[in-house]
Amino acid sequence: MEIPRDYNAAEDLVGGNLKAGRAGKLAYIDDAGQCTFGELAERVDRFGNHLLSLGLRMEDRILIAMHDSIDWPVAFLGAIKAGIVPVAVNTLLTPKEYEYMLSDSRAKALLVSPALKPQFDPFLSKLPFLKHVLVSPFREILEKSNGNLVTAPTTRDDPCFWLYSSGSTGMPKGTVHVHASMRITAELYAQGVLGITESDVCFSAAKFFFAYGLGNSLSFPLVAGATTVLMAERPTPDAVFKRLTEKKPTMFYGVPTLYAGMLASPAFPSATSLSLRTCISAGEALPPQISKNFKDKTGIEILDGIGSTEMLHIFLSNRPGDFRHGTTGKAVPGYELKLVDEQGNEVKQGELGELLIKGPTAANLYWNNRAKSRSTFVGEWTRSGDKYSQDADGFYAYGGRTDDMLKVSGIWVSPAEVEAALVSHDAVLEAAVVGQEDEQKLIKPKAYVVLKPGKQASTEELQTYVKSKLAPYKYPRWIEFASELPKTATGKIQRFKLRT
Repeated sequence: MEIPRDYNAAEDLVGGNLKAGRAGKLAYIDDAGQCTFGELAERVDRFGNHLLSLGLRMEDRILIAMHDSIDWPVAFLGAIKAGIVPVAVNTLLTPKEYEYMLSDSRAKALLVSPALKPQFDPFLSKLPFLKHVLVSPFREILEKSNGNLVTAPTTRDDPCFWLYSSGSTGMPKGTVHVHASMRITAELYAQGVLGITESDVCFSAAKFFFAYGLGNSLSFPLVAGATTVLMAERPTPDAVFKRLTEKKPTMFYGVPTLYAGMLASPAFPSATSLSLRTCISAGEALPPQISKNFKDKTGIEILDGIGSTEMLHIFLSNRPGDFRHGTTGKAVPGYELKLVDEQGNEVKQGELGELLIKGPTAANLYWNNRAKSRSTFVGEWTRSGDKYSQDADGFYAYGGRTDDMLKVSGIWVSPAEVEAALVSHDAVLEAAVVGQEDEQKLIKPKAYVVLKPGKQASTEELQTYVKSKLAPYKYPRWIEFASELPKTATGKIQRFKLRT
């Protein structure tokens, strides 16, 4: 696939639909309304011109902390078309994490939803680089701005946008992606594997700020000319059922935890009330029983795959007519995979090894983190940190992590971060956090806690305390009190012993 050297992702993704004659076709439906591809193009231009009028220039950063609505792609694409770099962040984080990301990225503007603004208010005046705070919806801004934006003279390899990826130390890493990558993931995976077309209606429970959701709701449907349904609220089973039955999407993207919750709900809609043709899962390994139960209810196979913030979207996947329960499928065409041992040698068939990926959508680097960039992006190969084995038929099966990171509901959680929150409680002497399977075979955090002599604390008290310190999804679902924790001779906690 050849992307021209002079290339702007927003001009391609939005303008391509106008050139294809889709100006009047429905592009997005959100909780408040809808817009056509033509209206989207005009709003993108107006928003980009507004950012330029504020004094923002090529490669300046703007941070987006917004719930999913039509304003999100308008802001994201308007910035990109103007040559400004949007930094998309999780809407479930704490003020401390947002302050770090704004400071680390040196963003000159913040785009925020009204419900999230209080999370930012305590520290905004302390940030010397931040000059502008824009609160969605942007109706008044769009009305006053020029509707014809001159596309910035970017190239395919210029920085296009950032996504923050959690690290094992709890400090997020700004992952820098280039202009060419969104188009490439859409052609290799969405069109090459899923077969998305302009007649599809897409609905993703994963939000825009995830690499997964960004492809599902933005680059994939825009490249294909498909319609996308957006939902601002949290993706509970009931909220998802409402969109599936009312908006009639043909493609649905979820995570295993959500699929499990949907199957457990008595409100699961009948197969005849759905218009689905394809369902996709990513974010964490999909237990085979969830997939089988879903097919029993709907007649549809869930296509399990794995992607990463570093590779932008799915590079290993099951596919229609070529899948196997309990595996993550085979390499997406355009990507090469290999499994290596700790010395970097390829392992034998059937043995566990770390998964390395070579493909055209790898991120350029981690911002301000040279050491981690060098250890993750090794020449043409990107280290995933995931362990896999490959069977004789070429299917890859997940075998855990090479570090202690946990995937909880599709979001990375650092055990060290949860442990630090627990130890800050007055009654806690030591804590260790590991992953444990729940009744659905999904990984959740479990904490082992040693209390200080003479102190007491209940499981419920400590869980509530962690929720007050961290994003709520990070709290330990189980807490086991212990007299001591297993350690090395140098005093390092041996989490692997707790896992067994």
